[in-house]
Amino acid sequence: MSNEQSVPVVQIVNEAGRRRTFAVISHPDAGKSTTTEALALHARAITSAGAVHGQGARKGVTSDWMELERERGISVTSAALQFGYRGHVMNLVDTPGHADFSEDTYRVLAAVDCAIMLVDAAKGLEEQTRKLFAVCRHRGVPVITFINKWDRRGREALTLLEDIETHLGITPVPVVWPVGGAGDLRGLVQASDTEQMLRYTKVPGGTHAALEEVLTAEQATEREGEAWETALEELELALSSGPGYDQEAFEAGKISPVFFGSALSNIGVKLLLDAVVDLAPSPAARPLAKGGSREVTEEFSGLVFKIQANMDPAHRDRMAFVRVCSGVFERGMNVTRAASGRSFATKYAQTVFGAERTVVDTAYPGDVVGLINASALRVGDTLYTGKKAEFPALPAFAPEYFAVARPKDISRSKQFRKGVSQLDEEGVVQVLVSDRRGDQAPVMAAVGPMQFDVVLHRMEHEFSSPITLDRLSYKLARVTDPEGAAELAKARLTDSEVLVRRSDNALLALFADKWHLSAFQRAKPDILLQPLIATAD
Repeated sequence: MSNEQSVPVVQIVNEAGRRRTFAVISHPDAGKSTTTEALALHARAITSAGAVHGQGARKGVTSDWMELERERGISVTSAALQFGYRGHVMNLVDTPGHADFSEDTYRVLAAVDCAIMLVDAAKGLEEQTRKLFAVCRHRGVPVITFINKWDRRGREALTLLEDIETHLGITPVPVVWPVGGAGDLRGLVQASDTEQMLRYTKVPGGTHAALEEVLTAEQATEREGEAWETALEELELALSSGPGYDQEAFEAGKISPVFFGSALSNIGVKLLLDAVVDLAPSPAARPLAKGGSREVTEEFSGLVFKIQANMDPAHRDRMAFVRVCSGVFERGMNVTRAASGRSFATKYAQTVFGAERTVVDTAYPGDVVGLINASALRVGDTLYTGKKAEFPALPAFAPEYFAVARPKDISRSKQFRKGVSQLDEEGVVQVLVSDRRGDQAPVMAAVGPMQFDVVLHRMEHEFSSPITLDRLSYKLARVTDPEGAAELAKARLTDSEVLVRRSDNALLALFADKWHLSAFQRAKPDILLQPLIATAD
């Protein structure tokens, strides 16, 4: 072997081939968390499914473990679920759907090999769905489309496909087609076998998989009549207008296989899960920041795509989620952090299923490992053994909301500083500081205002330091340099300020609006004022 790892290369290749690492993305309320539960249910990883907006015991899903998520019925953090299905290891990363948490979703998409894009049958393509698809395209992540909530009234199937092609610039290729219009879901037919129809009987509450019955074409004609004939005609029309399914085109992002169903009723979810196994790519070589790539068979490397504190309230610990990119991870091994060149032992490593944890001894490319209390790690870090590897940095999004944080109780200053530092490391918000304001009044910079709600909640309930957030009037941030900071200081503008981003010491110039920015640029055209990535890009 060309490296020092104890596992044979052929075993690494085989294990990587069994992995499917994917995310579920969508606009808010399209059914992401419900779909996550339904996928785990069909893989028999859980015995009953919950729905975010369910009743009684079904309130809150396995992947939504934070109290705030349960209260609001939304996912605001990414959760990793690992389970087995059809001899494969499925690493499913559920993501926030709310636009205010776009940065977290962007980071997750750096760690997956495929995405399931949910489209609400009634609402069609929504703004956040389009933005997330653009991020997938930017990162080269192939997309499987699941048109959800077909058991409710909605738009026509052919119209939805037309919208996908027109607005996303990708060709939708139906793999599964609905029998019956939106709100009148009679069953499903697969493009590969139009001689049979899959008919479903809902389980009350959708807590278990819907009962499936296979009808022949003759039985479907007899029992469903016009609905069956219409489904076949629409499917034929949809297929005849496109290039058909091609695996290479799918992985290149030129086509998206399309499925229909209802995650809440667990209809069509098994077909979707089978498609992830059959169609989604397994882990492959990943490009390095300075050119070249790291092959999956090389020594261990991993990408830290998320850090989360206090997942276990009993222990108040800190977990770094690491996507294994190459080689084999073995608990206790010494790995090097590329940013600092320092090594540390991975004594405490776990796999995660929602809030449940299991000690992991070995992990392969595609797996997500949680490292406990690795305090030096930051989001975007590369870990490796052997030959150095460093993956491209994860860029920060442009914040548009700013607020000064202060502790309500000055005697809780230690807890305040610890909480602010932790939220900064996790990427919950960007923390900006300045000599003028001092450490006791950092500026929280957010992509969306709901991030402030998370900050307020977690500072009070996790770090025992309730805070106040005083909103600032700034709306724009630009990266500048010491010369630009000096010029802005000289100008003494009341609608501008330069702060230091604590995570990387970048200088951010803040402006009240684009007019004030433009005025300063006209006056000082040679000053560096570089835009950050916008959430709409």
